[in-house]
Amino acid sequence: MTPSLRLVLVLHNHQPIGNFDGVCEQSYRDSYLPFLDVFERYEGLPIGLHTSGSLIEWLEARHPEYLDRVRDLVAAGRIEVVGGPFYEPIMTMIPSRDRVGQITRYTRYLEDRLGATVRGMWTPERVWEQSLCGDLVRAGMEYTVLDDFHFKNAGWVDGELDGYFVTEHDGALMSVFPGSERLRYTIPFQEPHETIDYLRMVAERSPGAVVVFGDDGEKLGSWPDTKQHVYDNGWLTRFLDTLRDNADWLQVCTPSQALEAAPPIGKIYIPEGSYREMTEWALPAVQQNVFHDAKHDLEDAHKWDEIARFARGGYWRNFKVRYPETDEMYARMLHVSRRIESMQNDGAEGDLIDAALTELYRGQCNCSYWHGAFGGVYLPHLRNAVYNHLIAADNLLDRHEGRGLDSGHAEWVELDAADYNLDGKKEVRLASNRLSALVAPAAGGVIYELDSRTICHNLLATLDRREEAYHRKVLAGPSDSGGKVASIHDRVVFKQPNLDQMLQYDAYPRKALVDHFYDLGQDLAGVVATTAREQGDFVGGVYETRLRRSPERMQVQMTRDGHADGTPIRITKGITLEAGGSVLEVGYLLEGLPTGRPMHFAVEWNLAGLPTGADDRYFHSGDGQSMGQLGDWLDLHDAHRLHLTDQWLGIDVGLSADRPTSFWTYPIGAVSQSEAGFELVHQQVVVMPHWRLQGDDEGRWAVTLRLAVDTSLAESRMGELVEAEAV
Repeated sequence: MTPSLRLVLVLHNHQPIGNFDGVCEQSYRDSYLPFLDVFERYEGLPIGLHTSGSLIEWLEARHPEYLDRVRDLVAAGRIEVVGGPFYEPIMTMIPSRDRVGQITRYTRYLEDRLGATVRGMWTPERVWEQSLCGDLVRAGMEYTVLDDFHFKNAGWVDGELDGYFVTEHDGALMSVFPGSERLRYTIPFQEPHETIDYLRMVAERSPGAVVVFGDDGEKLGSWPDTKQHVYDNGWLTRFLDTLRDNADWLQVCTPSQALEAAPPIGKIYIPEGSYREMTEWALPAVQQNVFHDAKHDLEDAHKWDEIARFARGGYWRNFKVRYPETDEMYARMLHVSRRIESMQNDGAEGDLIDAALTELYRGQCNCSYWHGAFGGVYLPHLRNAVYNHLIAADNLLDRHEGRGLDSGHAEWVELDAADYNLDGKKEVRLASNRLSALVAPAAGGVIYELDSRTICHNLLATLDRREEAYHRKVLAGPSDSGGKVASIHDRVVFKQPNLDQMLQYDAYPRKALVDHFYDLGQDLAGVVATTAREQGDFVGGVYETRLRRSPERMQVQMTRDGHADGTPIRITKGITLEAGGSVLEVGYLLEGLPTGRPMHFAVEWNLAGLPTGADDRYFHSGDGQSMGQLGDWLDLHDAHRLHLTDQWLGIDVGLSADRPTSFWTYPIGAVSQSEAGFELVHQQVVVMPHWRLQGDDEGRWAVTLRLAVDTSLAESRMGELVEAEAV
């Protein structure tokens, strides 16, 4: 008989680039593997399966037998492989050429590895803009899955969404399925009959309807408390049994089967957006709370359902405004993409260019470019991974040009100015074979990116502490779910105590060469607590810039006339890098200092990607003897140098001064939200040399700092690895 309803089940499995191996393994054990074990028993219930390229590469390396099983299910018609961009970028964030490149490359991979015929794609985070349609069709895609929220924003209502639609841009036509938000909340959090009751209602309303469930596969085992619920307590078995028991009116099918069995129910143009929660997260924190309060008031008045389809939050691209750190990654990614495009336009090709493209695509993985119910940009290892791949891409392009670290080319240094971070102002790039620095003269003369190119590590992948909407929940304390399995959107769990006392917000970007004037009696505790009074106007101020070049030595010199404690003062700082160098020399000259009284001057450095909490990550004074872990507070006096060593990473960062110097150090942690709960996440280590100084007879004072980045330990390991592979 003709089914009254077709149910399309699409699972989306994904792990970010750079995620910990143990996290991936746990998700495999808790979700991907047990789902396959149960699903294989149910012939006649086909599904769509999307697995991101970053996860599939991990599976290929760790569990190729899983992919072999998926291949067998594809051959048997049990699984339709859903494609998409290889490394799960937000499609609206990357250039058109990279959208098409990522999709077509992943389609070829899926055809070769899984024997799949790829007709449609998963749109990462369902972030949509109508102009995407042309690129998706050009990449060979016939359909995608969005949320019904997108369609409701266009003015459609529930009874008008019982099928799929066609949409187009510039004549390029494709099909779009509205994924049911209702099913996202019943599967797997309610008993199977709740889903069946809803589907039966739709079938009675619209005989022949197509209903789509498209959501994260991790919610079937990896999300908190779901493994016991879905597998140990048998929810998935009951669910699949229920689907099979209702086969007389309900047909479970793949997206392609739905396309072939039923015509589209109409044409639609879809507003930009994402799933409902994502649009709320994109709002500024204060406005999120205004939105939530208004929503709750309307719910209490029983008016929310009437206007919900017209109410949406912010615009995804503004995550780059909410979190300038993601904008820095984005601008860096575009720089690499444009460099590759330029070289290809000039005829560059070959293995190094292909490898650079792969590194670029990996650096476009979306997870660290935003934040919501998942850790996102708050997770340092995800930010580090993005920079790792983007720096690696640049290194490969240098090798193609014959000037890479291992090319035998003469050591070099270069200096240029451009709008590198896309803020309408010029930044300065100072780079050698081994080190690269991006400097923002118009934003306090800070260094905002510092790449150790030998290990592809950005020492300034920092994160500022800022207000988040969910901090209201932190202040209110944890809640009890009453023993029920709750969606991650509803859980309030503290992963450690006293988080409400750890909420702090930064008044300026935490970068390097932040110039402070403090009270003479200012101590470390006040600086850590952000109660220290800023006496100067140099933090964030505009510095005038001069570039000085010679074949072996380049320098950016920045000058600002400002005030400190009412006194007109000029600061000149020069950042110098030598050809092939891994040492930044920073010279400071202060002029106009009062001759009759001392002042308290500090230069703040924030160093990221150097975790705390381990004895092999420590401070020392140059002799290698630990002075404490990198998370420790230090208050040193009359010192000349301080080193930070991370033996696991294989790096030693030494900061030295040519005059007796006091050093403060302390860690920066930010209270963030993840699917597992609220926690304090370490972001960076502050190292602050400071001086209670007095000008000479001419009101002048000077110091030279040297930041030396030593990666010899990491490089020796690389050499050992190469030798081992050769054997």
